[in-house]
Amino acid sequence: MKLLALAFRYLWARPLATVLNLLLLTLGLASITFVVLVSEQVQGAFRRDLAGIDLVVGAKGSPMQLILAGVFHVDVPPGNVKLADVQALAAKPQVAQVIPISLGDSYRGFRIVGTTPQYLAHYRVQVAQGRVWSAPMETVLGAQVAKALGLAAGQRFVGGHGLAGGQAHADSPYTVTGVLAPCGCVLDRLILTPTESVWQVHEKPHAGGRAHDPAGHDEDEDREVTLALVRYRTPLAAAALPRYVNSETPLQAAAPAIEVTRLLRMLGVGREVLQGVGAVLLLTAALSVFIALWTAVRERRADLAMLRMLGASPARVAALLLAEGLWLAVLASVLGLAAGHALAGAVGAVLASQQSLPLSGAVWLPQEGWIPVAALLTAGAAALIPAVSAYRVDVAQLLQRR
Repeated sequence: MKLLALAFRYLWARPLATVLNLLLLTLGLASITFVVLVSEQVQGAFRRDLAGIDLVVGAKGSPMQLILAGVFHVDVPPGNVKLADVQALAAKPQVAQVIPISLGDSYRGFRIVGTTPQYLAHYRVQVAQGRVWSAPMETVLGAQVAKALGLAAGQRFVGGHGLAGGQAHADSPYTVTGVLAPCGCVLDRLILTPTESVWQVHEKPHAGGRAHDPAGHDEDEDREVTLALVRYRTPLAAAALPRYVNSETPLQAAAPAIEVTRLLRMLGVGREVLQGVGAVLLLTAALSVFIALWTAVRERRADLAMLRMLGASPARVAALLLAEGLWLAVLASVLGLAAGHALAGAVGAVLASQQSLPLSGAVWLPQEGWIPVAALLTAGAAALIPAVSAYRVDVAQLLQRR
Protein backbone atom coordinates (compact mmCIF):
# COMPACT_ATOMS: atom_id res chain seq x y z
CA MET A 1 0.00 0.00 0.00
CA LYS A 2 2.88 2.40 0.74
CA LEU A 3 4.28 1.64 -2.69
CA LEU A 4 0.96 2.46 -4.40
CA ALA A 5 0.60 5.66 -2.39
CA LEU A 6 4.13 6.76 -3.25
CA ALA A 7 3.56 5.94 -6.92
CA PHE A 8 0.38 8.02 -6.90
CA ARG A 9 2.20 11.00 -5.41
CA TYR A 10 5.02 10.66 -7.94
CA LEU A 11 2.48 10.44 -10.73
CA TRP A 12 0.84 13.74 -9.87
CA ALA A 13 4.16 15.46 -9.23
CA ARG A 14 4.06 16.10 -13.01
CA PRO A 15 0.40 17.13 -13.45
CA LEU A 16 0.57 18.30 -17.07
CA ALA A 17 2.25 15.11 -18.33
CA THR A 18 -0.11 12.98 -16.24
CA VAL A 19 -3.21 14.73 -17.54
CA LEU A 20 -2.02 14.35 -21.13
CA ASN A 21 -1.31 10.64 -20.73
CA LEU A 22 -4.59 10.12 -18.93
CA LEU A 23 -6.49 11.98 -21.65
CA LEU A 24 -4.98 9.91 -24.45
CA LEU A 25 -5.70 6.62 -22.70
CA THR A 26 -9.23 7.74 -21.80
CA LEU A 27 -10.08 8.77 -25.36
CA GLY A 28 -8.83 5.47 -26.77
CA LEU A 29 -10.77 3.41 -24.23
CA ALA A 30 -13.89 5.57 -24.62
CA SER A 31 -13.85 5.07 -28.40
CA ILE A 32 -13.62 1.31 -28.03
CA THR A 33 -16.31 1.27 -25.33
CA PHE A 34 -18.66 3.28 -27.53
CA VAL A 35 -18.12 0.97 -30.50
CA VAL A 36 -18.78 -2.13 -28.39
CA LEU A 37 -21.97 -0.67 -26.88
CA VAL A 38 -23.42 0.57 -30.15
CA SER A 39 -22.57 -2.47 -32.27
CA GLU A 40 -23.88 -4.98 -29.73
CA GLN A 41 -27.12 -3.10 -29.06
CA VAL A 42 -27.82 -2.45 -32.74
CA GLN A 43 -27.22 -6.07 -33.65
CA GLY A 44 -29.38 -7.15 -30.70
CA ALA A 45 -32.19 -4.88 -31.89
CA PHE A 46 -31.90 -6.32 -35.40
CA ARG A 47 -32.11 -9.86 -34.05
CA ARG A 48 -35.19 -9.11 -31.93
CA ASP A 49 -37.07 -7.22 -34.63
CA LEU A 50 -36.27 -9.74 -37.37
CA ALA A 51 -37.09 -12.84 -35.31
CA GLY A 52 -39.39 -15.11 -37.29
CA ILE A 53 -39.72 -12.83 -40.35
CA ASP A 54 -38.58 -14.71 -43.44
CA LEU A 55 -39.62 -12.26 -46.17
CA VAL A 56 -40.92 -8.71 -46.56
CA VAL A 57 -43.04 -7.89 -49.61
CA GLY A 58 -44.12 -4.47 -50.81
CA ALA A 59 -43.99 -2.11 -53.75
CA LYS A 60 -41.24 -2.37 -56.34
CA GLY A 61 -38.15 -0.45 -55.31
CA SER A 62 -35.26 -0.92 -52.94
CA PRO A 63 -35.23 -4.15 -50.89
CA MET A 64 -33.24 -2.39 -48.19
CA GLN A 65 -35.88 0.34 -48.00
CA LEU A 66 -38.58 -2.30 -47.53
CA ILE A 67 -36.71 -3.83 -44.60
CA LEU A 68 -35.97 -0.49 -42.94
CA ALA A 69 -39.54 0.73 -43.37
CA GLY A 70 -41.45 -2.48 -42.72
CA VAL A 71 -39.43 -4.15 -39.98
CA PHE A 72 -37.50 -1.41 -38.19
CA HIS A 73 -39.79 1.53 -39.07
CA VAL A 74 -36.90 3.93 -39.64
CA ASP A 75 -37.47 4.71 -43.32
CA VAL A 76 -40.23 5.71 -45.72
CA PRO A 77 -41.82 2.82 -47.68
CA PRO A 78 -41.58 2.86 -51.49
CA GLY A 79 -45.37 2.85 -51.91
CA ASN A 80 -48.53 0.78 -51.49
CA VAL A 81 -49.57 -2.55 -52.97
CA LYS A 82 -52.95 -4.10 -53.70
CA LEU A 83 -54.50 -6.03 -50.83
CA ALA A 84 -55.63 -8.64 -53.36
CA ASP A 85 -51.99 -9.32 -54.34
CA VAL A 86 -51.03 -9.84 -50.72
CA GLN A 87 -54.01 -12.14 -50.16
CA ALA A 88 -53.04 -14.15 -53.22
CA LEU A 89 -49.53 -14.55 -51.82
CA ALA A 90 -50.95 -15.67 -48.47
CA ALA A 91 -52.83 -18.46 -50.26
CA LYS A 92 -49.60 -20.00 -51.55
CA PRO A 93 -48.81 -23.39 -49.96
CA GLN A 94 -45.23 -22.26 -49.12
CA VAL A 95 -46.57 -19.42 -46.92
CA ALA A 96 -47.46 -20.05 -43.29
CA GLN A 97 -48.43 -16.52 -42.29
CA VAL A 98 -48.76 -13.04 -43.77
CA ILE A 99 -49.04 -9.97 -41.55
CA PRO A 100 -50.21 -6.86 -43.42
CA ILE A 101 -48.68 -3.50 -42.48
CA SER A 102 -50.28 -0.19 -43.45
CA LEU A 103 -48.40 3.08 -42.96
CA GLY A 104 -49.27 6.66 -43.74
CA ASP A 105 -49.99 8.61 -40.56
CA SER A 106 -48.25 9.50 -37.33
CA TYR A 107 -48.86 11.26 -34.05
CA ARG A 108 -46.22 13.52 -32.51
CA GLY A 109 -43.42 11.65 -34.25
CA PHE A 110 -44.66 8.12 -33.57
CA ARG A 111 -45.93 6.03 -36.48
CA ILE A 112 -49.52 4.82 -36.63
CA VAL A 113 -49.39 1.29 -38.03
CA GLY A 114 -52.43 -0.53 -39.35
CA THR A 115 -52.14 -4.28 -38.88
CA THR A 116 -53.79 -7.33 -37.32
CA PRO A 117 -53.51 -8.92 -33.84
CA GLN A 118 -51.08 -11.39 -35.43
CA TYR A 119 -48.47 -8.62 -35.31
CA LEU A 120 -48.70 -8.58 -31.51
CA ALA A 121 -48.67 -12.37 -31.33
CA HIS A 122 -45.58 -12.54 -33.56
CA TYR A 123 -43.51 -10.59 -31.02
CA ARG A 124 -45.30 -12.25 -28.08
CA VAL A 125 -46.20 -8.92 -26.55
CA GLN A 126 -48.74 -8.74 -23.73
CA VAL A 127 -51.10 -5.88 -22.97
CA ALA A 128 -50.07 -4.22 -19.71
CA GLN A 129 -53.06 -1.90 -19.48
CA GLY A 130 -56.51 -2.09 -21.07
CA ARG A 131 -57.18 -4.43 -23.99
CA VAL A 132 -56.38 -5.04 -27.65
CA TRP A 133 -58.50 -3.16 -30.20
CA SER A 134 -61.81 -4.72 -31.23
CA ALA A 135 -63.04 -2.17 -33.79
CA PRO A 136 -61.65 0.38 -36.26
CA MET A 137 -60.26 3.64 -34.85
CA GLU A 138 -59.14 1.89 -31.68
CA THR A 139 -55.41 1.78 -30.92
CA VAL A 140 -52.88 0.06 -28.72
CA LEU A 141 -49.76 2.00 -27.73
CA GLY A 142 -46.23 0.69 -27.44
CA ALA A 143 -44.60 1.15 -24.04
CA GLN A 144 -42.24 3.89 -25.25
CA VAL A 145 -45.10 5.75 -26.95
CA ALA A 146 -47.30 5.70 -23.86
CA LYS A 147 -44.45 6.94 -21.67
CA ALA A 148 -43.42 9.72 -24.05
CA LEU A 149 -46.93 10.97 -24.82
CA GLY A 150 -48.53 10.37 -21.43
CA LEU A 151 -51.52 8.60 -22.98
CA ALA A 152 -53.51 5.84 -21.29
CA ALA A 153 -56.46 3.61 -22.08
CA GLY A 154 -59.63 5.60 -22.69
CA GLN A 155 -57.95 8.74 -24.04
CA ARG A 156 -58.32 10.00 -27.61
CA PHE A 157 -55.98 11.66 -30.09
CA VAL A 158 -55.93 12.80 -33.71
CA GLY A 159 -53.28 11.53 -36.10
CA GLY A 160 -51.52 13.64 -38.72
CA HIS A 161 -51.06 12.77 -42.37
CA GLY A 162 -47.64 11.46 -43.29
CA LEU A 163 -44.89 9.83 -41.26
CA ALA A 164 -43.51 13.25 -40.31
CA GLY A 165 -46.85 14.49 -38.98
CA GLY A 166 -48.70 16.64 -41.52
CA GLN A 167 -52.30 17.85 -41.67
CA ALA A 168 -54.38 16.45 -38.83
CA HIS A 169 -57.32 14.13 -39.53
CA ALA A 170 -59.57 16.02 -37.13
CA ASP A 171 -62.70 14.18 -38.24
CA SER A 172 -61.18 10.75 -37.47
CA PRO A 173 -59.94 10.60 -33.86
CA TYR A 174 -58.40 7.43 -32.44
CA THR A 175 -59.31 5.94 -29.06
CA VAL A 176 -56.64 4.27 -26.95
CA THR A 177 -57.82 0.87 -25.70
CA GLY A 178 -54.58 -0.49 -24.30
CA VAL A 179 -50.87 -0.08 -23.59
CA LEU A 180 -48.39 -2.86 -24.38
CA ALA A 181 -45.85 -4.18 -21.91
CA PRO A 182 -42.23 -3.28 -22.79
CA CYS A 183 -40.75 -5.85 -25.17
CA GLY A 184 -37.44 -4.29 -26.20
CA CYS A 185 -38.60 -4.61 -29.81
CA VAL A 186 -39.94 -2.31 -32.51
CA LEU A 187 -43.49 -2.42 -31.09
CA ASP A 188 -42.35 -0.28 -28.15
CA ARG A 189 -42.29 2.81 -30.39
CA LEU A 190 -45.39 2.18 -32.52
CA ILE A 191 -49.08 3.05 -32.34
CA LEU A 192 -51.00 -0.01 -33.52
CA THR A 193 -54.52 -0.04 -34.92
CA PRO A 194 -56.62 -2.30 -37.20
CA THR A 195 -55.87 -2.03 -40.91
CA GLU A 196 -59.46 -0.90 -41.37
CA SER A 197 -58.65 2.26 -39.40
CA VAL A 198 -56.10 3.35 -41.99
CA TRP A 199 -58.61 2.73 -44.78
CA GLN A 200 -61.34 4.60 -42.93
CA VAL A 201 -59.15 7.65 -42.31
CA HIS A 202 -58.00 7.94 -45.93
CA GLU A 203 -61.13 6.94 -47.81
CA LYS A 204 -64.16 9.14 -48.34
CA PRO A 205 -67.42 7.44 -47.23
CA HIS A 206 -70.13 6.98 -49.82
CA ALA A 207 -73.88 7.12 -49.36
CA GLY A 208 -75.16 3.99 -47.74
CA GLY A 209 -72.17 3.76 -45.41
CA ARG A 210 -69.96 1.33 -47.37
CA ALA A 211 -67.52 2.22 -50.08
CA HIS A 212 -68.58 0.99 -53.52
CA ASP A 213 -68.00 1.73 -57.17
CA PRO A 214 -70.65 2.85 -59.72
CA ALA A 215 -71.11 -0.69 -60.97
CA GLY A 216 -71.95 -1.86 -57.48
CA HIS A 217 -68.79 -3.94 -56.98
CA ASP A 218 -67.21 -4.09 -53.56
CA GLU A 219 -64.12 -1.87 -53.36
CA ASP A 220 -62.22 -4.32 -51.17
CA GLU A 221 -60.45 -5.45 -54.33
CA ASP A 222 -59.03 -1.94 -54.71
CA ARG A 223 -57.89 -1.54 -51.12
CA GLU A 224 -54.18 -1.26 -50.46
CA VAL A 225 -51.65 -1.99 -47.76
CA THR A 226 -48.09 -0.76 -47.54
CA LEU A 227 -46.31 -4.08 -47.20
CA ALA A 228 -46.53 -7.48 -45.57
CA LEU A 229 -44.35 -9.63 -43.33
CA VAL A 230 -44.17 -13.25 -44.47
CA ARG A 231 -43.28 -16.41 -42.60
CA TYR A 232 -42.44 -19.55 -44.57
CA ARG A 233 -44.14 -22.88 -44.02
CA THR A 234 -40.89 -24.72 -44.77
CA PRO A 235 -37.28 -23.55 -45.21
CA LEU A 236 -37.41 -24.77 -48.82
CA ALA A 237 -39.67 -21.82 -49.64
CA ALA A 238 -36.67 -19.49 -49.37
CA ALA A 239 -35.31 -20.90 -52.62
CA ALA A 240 -38.38 -20.30 -54.78
CA LEU A 241 -40.80 -17.84 -53.21
CA PRO A 242 -38.71 -14.62 -53.46
CA ARG A 243 -37.97 -15.36 -57.12
CA TYR A 244 -41.65 -16.00 -57.81
CA VAL A 245 -42.72 -12.76 -56.08
CA ASN A 246 -40.18 -10.63 -57.96
CA SER A 247 -40.81 -12.12 -61.39
CA GLU A 248 -44.47 -13.18 -61.43
CA THR A 249 -46.22 -10.56 -59.29
CA PRO A 250 -46.27 -6.74 -59.04
CA LEU A 251 -44.70 -7.08 -55.60
CA GLN A 252 -41.09 -6.71 -54.49
CA ALA A 253 -39.62 -9.36 -52.16
CA ALA A 254 -36.83 -8.56 -49.71
CA ALA A 255 -35.07 -11.22 -47.65
CA PRO A 256 -34.25 -9.73 -44.22
CA ALA A 257 -31.23 -11.98 -43.68
CA ILE A 258 -29.58 -10.77 -46.89
CA GLU A 259 -30.41 -7.09 -46.51
CA VAL A 260 -29.43 -6.90 -42.84
CA THR A 261 -26.13 -8.58 -43.66
CA ARG A 262 -25.52 -5.83 -46.23
CA LEU A 263 -26.53 -3.18 -43.71
CA LEU A 264 -24.25 -4.57 -41.00
CA ARG A 265 -21.41 -4.70 -43.52
CA MET A 266 -21.90 -1.00 -44.23
CA LEU A 267 -22.13 -0.19 -40.53
CA GLY A 268 -19.07 -2.34 -39.97
CA VAL A 269 -16.94 0.11 -41.94
CA GLY A 270 -17.76 2.88 -39.49
CA ARG A 271 -17.19 0.51 -36.58
CA GLU A 272 -13.77 -0.46 -37.89
CA VAL A 273 -12.84 3.19 -38.39
CA LEU A 274 -13.74 4.01 -34.79
CA GLN A 275 -11.88 0.96 -33.54
CA GLY A 276 -8.87 2.06 -35.58
CA VAL A 277 -9.02 5.53 -34.06
CA GLY A 278 -9.19 3.99 -30.59
CA ALA A 279 -6.20 1.76 -31.34
CA VAL A 280 -4.15 4.70 -32.62
CA LEU A 281 -4.99 6.68 -29.49
CA LEU A 282 -3.95 3.76 -27.29
CA LEU A 283 -0.64 3.40 -29.15
CA THR A 284 -0.05 7.14 -28.85
CA ALA A 285 -0.86 6.96 -25.15
CA ALA A 286 1.55 4.06 -24.69
CA LEU A 287 4.33 6.05 -26.36
CA SER A 288 3.53 9.10 -24.25
CA VAL A 289 3.53 7.07 -21.03
CA PHE A 290 6.83 5.47 -21.99
CA ILE A 291 8.47 8.85 -22.61
CA ALA A 292 7.08 10.28 -19.37
CA LEU A 293 8.25 7.37 -17.22
CA TRP A 294 11.62 7.16 -18.98
CA THR A 295 12.13 10.86 -18.29
CA ALA A 296 11.00 10.32 -14.70
CA VAL A 297 13.73 7.70 -14.15
CA ARG A 298 16.36 10.17 -15.29
CA GLU A 299 14.95 12.97 -13.17
CA ARG A 300 14.57 10.89 -10.03
CA ARG A 301 18.08 9.51 -9.77
CA ALA A 302 18.54 11.10 -6.36
CA ASP A 303 15.20 9.76 -5.13
CA LEU A 304 15.99 6.29 -6.43
CA ALA A 305 19.38 6.36 -4.67
CA MET A 306 17.71 7.42 -1.44
CA LEU A 307 15.17 4.60 -1.70
CA ARG A 308 17.96 2.07 -2.24
CA MET A 309 19.91 3.45 0.75
CA LEU A 310 16.77 3.10 2.89
CA GLY A 311 16.63 -0.60 2.05
CA ALA A 312 14.41 -0.75 -1.02
CA SER A 313 15.32 -3.66 -3.27
CA PRO A 314 15.84 -3.19 -7.03
CA ALA A 315 12.59 -5.06 -7.65
CA ARG A 316 10.71 -2.65 -5.38
CA VAL A 317 12.15 0.36 -7.19
CA ALA A 318 11.11 -1.15 -10.52
CA ALA A 319 7.66 -1.89 -9.10
CA LEU A 320 7.32 1.80 -8.27
CA LEU A 321 7.50 2.66 -11.99
CA LEU A 322 5.10 -0.13 -12.87
CA ALA A 323 2.70 1.11 -10.19
CA GLU A 324 2.59 4.52 -11.86
CA GLY A 325 1.54 2.86 -15.10
CA LEU A 326 -1.02 0.84 -13.13
CA TRP A 327 -2.52 4.01 -11.69
CA LEU A 328 -2.82 5.49 -15.16
CA ALA A 329 -4.54 2.34 -16.43
CA VAL A 330 -7.02 2.22 -13.55
CA LEU A 331 -7.93 5.90 -13.80
CA ALA A 332 -8.20 5.76 -17.60
CA SER A 333 -10.38 2.63 -17.41
CA VAL A 334 -12.85 4.31 -15.09
CA LEU A 335 -12.94 7.53 -17.12
CA GLY A 336 -12.95 5.72 -20.50
CA LEU A 337 -15.84 3.43 -19.58
CA ALA A 338 -17.79 6.35 -18.12
CA ALA A 339 -17.17 8.50 -21.20
CA GLY A 340 -18.09 5.68 -23.58
CA HIS A 341 -21.37 5.01 -21.77
CA ALA A 342 -22.15 8.71 -21.56
CA LEU A 343 -21.60 9.10 -25.31
CA ALA A 344 -23.78 6.06 -26.03
CA GLY A 345 -26.48 7.53 -23.80
CA ALA A 346 -26.31 10.87 -25.62
CA VAL A 347 -26.60 9.18 -29.02
CA GLY A 348 -29.45 7.06 -27.66
CA ALA A 349 -31.30 10.18 -26.53
CA VAL A 350 -31.00 11.66 -30.03
CA LEU A 351 -32.25 8.42 -31.60
CA ALA A 352 -35.12 8.23 -29.10
CA SER A 353 -36.23 11.75 -30.04
CA GLN A 354 -36.37 10.54 -33.65
CA GLN A 355 -38.20 7.30 -32.68
CA SER A 356 -35.34 5.33 -34.15
CA LEU A 357 -33.39 2.28 -32.97
CA PRO A 358 -33.10 1.92 -29.18
CA LEU A 359 -29.68 2.65 -27.71
CA SER A 360 -28.83 3.03 -24.04
CA GLY A 361 -25.76 4.03 -22.11
CA ALA A 362 -27.01 2.20 -19.01
CA VAL A 363 -26.31 -1.23 -20.49
CA TRP A 364 -23.21 -3.09 -19.34
CA LEU A 365 -21.93 -5.84 -21.60
CA PRO A 366 -19.60 -8.76 -20.85
CA GLN A 367 -17.40 -7.66 -23.77
CA GLU A 368 -16.45 -4.55 -21.81
CA GLY A 369 -14.49 -6.68 -19.36
CA TRP A 370 -11.45 -6.75 -21.62
CA ILE A 371 -11.29 -2.93 -21.86
CA PRO A 372 -9.56 -2.48 -18.46
CA VAL A 373 -7.31 -5.40 -19.44
CA ALA A 374 -6.34 -3.50 -22.60
CA ALA A 375 -5.58 -0.44 -20.48
CA LEU A 376 -3.41 -2.44 -18.08
CA LEU A 377 -1.51 -4.09 -20.91
CA THR A 378 -0.95 -0.76 -22.66
CA ALA A 379 0.27 1.05 -19.56
CA GLY A 380 2.26 -1.98 -18.39
CA ALA A 381 4.04 -2.33 -21.72
CA ALA A 382 4.85 1.38 -21.73
CA ALA A 383 6.24 1.22 -18.17
CA LEU A 384 8.23 -1.99 -18.65
CA ILE A 385 11.43 -0.52 -20.13
CA PRO A 386 11.60 2.40 -17.63
CA ALA A 387 11.00 -0.12 -14.81
CA VAL A 388 13.87 -2.30 -16.04
CA SER A 389 16.06 0.81 -16.21
CA ALA A 390 15.15 1.66 -12.62
CA TYR A 391 15.88 -1.94 -11.58
CA ARG A 392 19.42 -1.68 -13.01
CA VAL A 393 20.27 1.63 -11.37
CA ASP A 394 23.71 1.51 -9.71
CA VAL A 395 23.44 3.20 -6.29
CA ALA A 396 27.20 3.76 -6.00
CA GLN A 397 27.32 5.64 -9.32
CA LEU A 398 24.35 7.75 -8.33
CA LEU A 399 25.97 8.73 -5.03
CA GLN A 400 29.26 9.58 -6.74
CA ARG A 401 27.45 11.88 -9.19
CA ARG A 402 25.90 13.72 -6.30
